[in-house]
Amino acid sequence: MTEVAPAFLEEAQALAAVLAPLDDEAWRTTTTFKNWSFDHIVQHLHGTDRVALMALQDPDAFNSMKRDPKRASNTMQPTMTGKALLEHWQEGFEALASALLNWDEATRVPWFGPDMGVKMFATARQMETWAHGQAIFDALGATRTDTDRIKNIAVIGVKTYGWTFVNRGLEVPGPAPYVELTAPSGEVWSFNDFSEACFVEGDAVDFCHVVTQVRHVSDVDLMISGDAAHEWMAIAQCFAGPPESPPEPGSRLRASNQTAT
Repeated sequence: MTEVAPAFLEEAQALAAVLAPLDDEAWRTTTTFKNWSFDHIVQHLHGTDRVALMALQDPDAFNSMKRDPKRASNTMQPTMTGKALLEHWQEGFEALASALLNWDEATRVPWFGPDMGVKMFATARQMETWAHGQAIFDALGATRTDTDRIKNIAVIGVKTYGWTFVNRGLEVPGPAPYVELTAPSGEVWSFNDFSEACFVEGDAVDFCHVVTQVRHVSDVDLMISGDAAHEWMAIAQCFAGPPESPPEPGSRLRASNQTAT
């Protein structure tokens, strides 16, 4: 876990650094993600990090909580706000990142769906922090400086190609498309068998925006070829849970670039 746990920690620290200068009133700013405020987003991240640590350290306690929907909801939705919330969230994600360093990658961790391998478990925490954090950057009109740690999120995006369709009760339209992405560093990452007819190519950040449903595919600059690739990018979902619809075109951009509605 020497790569994923630090990547999760760095992702959370980057978001915390943006939030740190804000006063409590600014934390009530609403975002384009379901009209959630900064408080609501960080409450969600903190609550999920907290139960993730429970799942790692005390699986029996986690499974007991999971069987009690009211208790699970209360555990996952802290009520603190603003600066106090930031302090508790930082303590929580630091504790989770530290705990993740000590686990063998073959370990299975209980979760709300099927059990997960601990490496994918850690990557999911990074992915959710990055995706929800984008709504805060957008509301602030800020451009995030991404790094190659985003590769972990791209990998989840690629691996969930088939699941995107199965989760919707749809037939998988064919073999996974070839994916070629340019990393923030300029390195090129490629996934799946090469194909000249069915592929997704472009910026890695844009790809991650689509698979996490942070942006509509029409709002990013990806080259997409082949029916399977187009069908996938139209509904891609790399996170667990019931099917979610991608945002409408132009609805999830930085504040200075929002499309008028």
